[in-house]
Amino acid sequence: MKTAIVGGGAAGFFLAINLKEMCPEMQVTIFEESKKVLAKVEVSGGGRCNCTNSFEAVTDLQQVYPRGHRLLKRLFKTFDYRDAYEWFERHGVRLVTQEDNCVFPMSQDSHTIINMFLAEAKRHGVEIKTQCKIESLEQLAEYDFKVITTGGMPKGIVPNQTTPSPSLLFKEGSIVSPVPSLFTFSIEDEALRALMGTVVEDATASIPGTKFKSCGPLLITHWGMSGPAILKLSSYAARELHEHNYQMPLAVNWTSLKEPEIQQELREIIIRHPQKQIATIRPFGLPSRLWDYLVAKTLGERAQNRWQNLNQKELNRLTNALCNDQYRIAGRSAFKDEFVTCGGIDLSGINPNTLEAKTLPQLYFAGEVLDIDGITGGFNFQAAWTTAYVVSMAISQASRCSQSPSEG
Repeated sequence: MKTAIVGGGAAGFFLAINLKEMCPEMQVTIFEESKKVLAKVEVSGGGRCNCTNSFEAVTDLQQVYPRGHRLLKRLFKTFDYRDAYEWFERHGVRLVTQEDNCVFPMSQDSHTIINMFLAEAKRHGVEIKTQCKIESLEQLAEYDFKVITTGGMPKGIVPNQTTPSPSLLFKEGSIVSPVPSLFTFSIEDEALRALMGTVVEDATASIPGTKFKSCGPLLITHWGMSGPAILKLSSYAARELHEHNYQMPLAVNWTSLKEPEIQQELREIIIRHPQKQIATIRPFGLPSRLWDYLVAKTLGERAQNRWQNLNQKELNRLTNALCNDQYRIAGRSAFKDEFVTCGGIDLSGINPNTLEAKTLPQLYFAGEVLDIDGITGGFNFQAAWTTAYVVSMAISQASRCSQSPSEG
């Protein structure tokens, strides 16, 4: 029997190798439109490939998978992050877990994973066809099983807003329109952007008027804001930001503390250092340039005053600047290490146990083409490994069932 995998990325190779291990007699072909396979793996994680996560800090999958967490909770029972860790080590890739729970190859080089994938594919006889554009399933008529593992919406395979197809496989309602996820924010505040390179280790970013909020390190850049706190927020609010053309308010709590705690700390500074200038005593370990910026923005000409001269109104304004600093998102910038989209194949249109299309038997989906996406930290690769493994197992079982009558 024969299986065609459309997409020469991480999910495609992982699926092909597992399918051949489960079903050695299966003929497996990977079709890749570009000249190069595994290009995304090569650049991910700054060239180190953050291949999964220890999940030690995760109490609910929704924390790290804004979309698809319910399906992944089910699929993790078949193949989860612990299985992925063991799988890579069993295939010769030694892994290491960082303090932030991100998992990388011990070599700190994505080529370790790429070389393993290519070597295993060759060893198992997986055929790889590059520069091969698949625009319709009719091109794959000779294959018994077909799997779509492209990193986005493939032309001709499924419809979207920009690539209509004359032979649609699904109704429009079966596709969740893809929009960008994991990006940084452009902020039109020259004084803020002058602080580029400044990092706050524990900030909270949120979009006022919504439920979207994230915590973590925040980096000020020459175009606005980046860092894990911003990237996670962009993932949580990906669709809402897209609907508002990436023009929305942004609130930053530079301390991640509540307002009463912040004001209490400022009052204690007044007691301990009444004669000191406000700019010379930095609360909460904030970077000096950021503190100077917040004091100047909040107090203006009175920024050079001593702590004892702060009146209640100014104390309230300074507190608010620390816990509810307001900005305006003026656009998005790509996060170059990730190319993640929110959207894809509507999960209601596939079998949740096998990831097979409900309306088209023997057509499967795995990886980013599904409406599953995660925040940074190795979670998107883990979704790719899990969904690919589940599909490989489903095809292996289906092929054995289809062969059993003739064998009997």
